Amino acid sequence: MNSRFSISLRWLLAFSLLSTGLNAVAVSLLTPGRDDEVLEVLPGITQARPARVNAGSTAAAASKKISPAAAVLQARQDITIARQTGDTRYWGRAQAVLGAWWDKPDAPTELAVLQATVQQGRHEFDASRKTLTAALVRAPDSAQGWLNLAALERLSGRYPDALKACDSVALAGQGLHAQACRLETESLQGRQSEAATGLQALIDRSLDSGQRSWLLGLLAESQERAGSLPAAGRAFENSLALESDLYTSIALSDFLLRGGNNQKALTALEKAPETDAVLLRRATAYKRMGDERWKAIRSLLTERVAELVRRGDDPYLHGRELALTALWLDDDAASALKIATKNLQLQKEPIDWWIALASAAQTKDSAAQNALSAQLRATGLKDNRITGLLSKAAS
Repeated sequence: MNSRFSISLRWLLAFSLLSTGLNAVAVSLLTPGRDDEVLEVLPGITQARPARVNAGSTAAAASKKISPAAAVLQARQDITIARQTGDTRYWGRAQAVLGAWWDKPDAPTELAVLQATVQQGRHEFDASRKTLTAALVRAPDSAQGWLNLAALERLSGRYPDALKACDSVALAGQGLHAQACRLETESLQGRQSEAATGLQALIDRSLDSGQRSWLLGLLAESQERAGSLPAAGRAFENSLALESDLYTSIALSDFLLRGGNNQKALTALEKAPETDAVLLRRATAYKRMGDERWKAIRSLLTERVAELVRRGDDPYLHGRELALTALWLDDDAASALKIATKNLQLQKEPIDWWIALASAAQTKDSAAQNALSAQLRATGLKDNRITGLLSKAAS
C-alpha cells in the first residue's frame, strides 16, 4: 500500500537518484481447496518492466549465483519498480536477490543499505533502523545509509536526530542531498519559508529533470504544510510534468480532494496503477461526487485486506489506509480513531496525526484530542492543516 505524506517513500526516490549519481513481507504457502479457487488477485502494472538479472532463473537462485555488484543493480531495479508501481511483489523480489547477504553482519555495506531500504518500503521500520545502524557503524561514509536513516527519524517524529543524519550525508560528500534532507526536516519543524527558498534554489541549479521533479515534490509538500495552496498546487503539477511518479500523483490527488476538486483528483490518478492507496482515493472522489462506483471499489479493498490476513500478513502495518478507509468511505470515525491511534505507534508523519485528530474531532472525543495534542507538541511538528484541526478542537 502506498500512502500520502510518506516521507520514506519520497526519499526512496532520492535513493534512486543518488545511486545514479554515484508487502510481500513473508512468503506463505497457500494450497487451493479446488482447481478454480483464486488465492490472490495481483495488482496490475501500468509501466513497462525491464528485464531482470538472470531472468531465466528464480530470484532466490539468482541471489546465490550473482556477484554482489550484480545483486546491487538488480535489487535497485526491483526497489524502483516497487516504488513506481506500488507492486509489493517487487519488495519480495529485491529481498530474494539479496538473500545470500540478508541479515549477515559482514554483508557489503551497499547490500545492507538495500536490505534496510526493502524493510523500510514494507513498513518494517524498527528492523530497517537496526540494519542501517549496524551498517553505518561499519561504513560511516555511506551517504545513502544516512539518507535512509534521516527518513526513518522523520517518520518517527524525531527531527533533531534526522538533522544529525542529514549532516552526516554532507560529511559523506553529497551536498545537494544533504541540503534537501535538512530543508525537508526544517520544514516539518515549521521553517517552511526558509525551506521553500532553499528548495527553490536547489531546483534552479539542478540540470537533471528527475532530480528537479523530486525537489519540486518536496517543495509542494512544504508549501502545503505552510498553507500556501496555490504555490503547492503549481509545484505538484510541475513535478509531475517533469517526471510521472506514483507517490506525487497520490499527493496531488489528496491536495485536490482537500480542496473539493474531486474530478481533478480522479484525473490526477488516471494513469496510476490500482494500488490500495489509489483505489481508496478514487472511491473517495466518487463517493463525494455521488457516483455509485465507489461501492464496488470499497468491496475490492475489503477483499484485499482479507487476502493480507490469509497470507499471514499484519494488515495494521497499513493502518494509515485502514484508518482513512474507515473515515472517508465508511463514515466510522470511532473505528478510524482506534486504528489511527495504533498506527501512530508505527509512524508519525503529518497525515498520521491528521487522521487521528480528524477522527477524534468527529467523535467529539476530547480526551483523545487532548492526548494527541500533547503527543504532537512533543515532536515539534508544525503543519497548517493540523493546526486548523487543533484550533477547532480548542474552540
